[in-house]
Amino acid sequence: MSPILDPEIQSRMPATRWSPIYYGLRDAIVAHRLAPGTKLPEDELASIYSVSRTVIRAALQALAHDRIVRLEPNRGAFVAQPSTREAREVFEARALIEPKVAALAAEVAKPEDILLLRRHLDKEHEALHAGRDSDAIMLSARFHVGIAEIAGHCVLTDFVRDLVSHSSLIIALYWKRRDTTCESHAHHALVDAIEAGESAKAADLMKEHLLDLLSGLELARPAGNPKSLAEMLR
Repeated sequence: MSPILDPEIQSRMPATRWSPIYYGLRDAIVAHRLAPGTKLPEDELASIYSVSRTVIRAALQALAHDRIVRLEPNRGAFVAQPSTREAREVFEARALIEPKVAALAAEVAKPEDILLLRRHLDKEHEALHAGRDSDAIMLSARFHVGIAEIAGHCVLTDFVRDLVSHSSLIIALYWKRRDTTCESHAHHALVDAIEAGESAKAADLMKEHLLDLLSGLELARPAGNPKSLAEMLR
């Protein structure tokens, strides 16, 4: 059973003082209110959120762990700014690894794994239809990691987890189609193939899906009008 999809495991994760700042900044980045490369000064954020710089620093470190923010020594924190080449290379790597992972999952998936995947899809659709775009992107990422965990290959799962984290930011920053998070039919078709034990079909569907995700990105997004950090976070 995949831990990343298990709601009982997720419900036991403790809330932290920096959680509201983490989600506030993450949502602002996904909603394109904070552009790639925007500087995130600790003192200004502490004033905006009425918390200490220590709390802000913890939130920024968590965002950096998820590759959403870039921390530079002696310069501070910035919204990450992946290049076009980096974006393409990440999705090329996913297209090499994840079809194999999907095929492995189709060979070993148990009924309880399929049940968790389908419940997870319901949450994805709910978030997307409610306009909670950042949640939809993160749920989509968890879906892909969940398939890797079902496959049971520890090394490949680590690769997928890292690549998915990286590409989630790329999707958040550069999507031009709202369904870029993951089209519903693509994930449903994947689960159907995994449930049926059709490993070759699962691999083909995963590769097509990842190439479609890449085609839905606008990697030459123009810069917006400069605003103050407080205005961008409203």
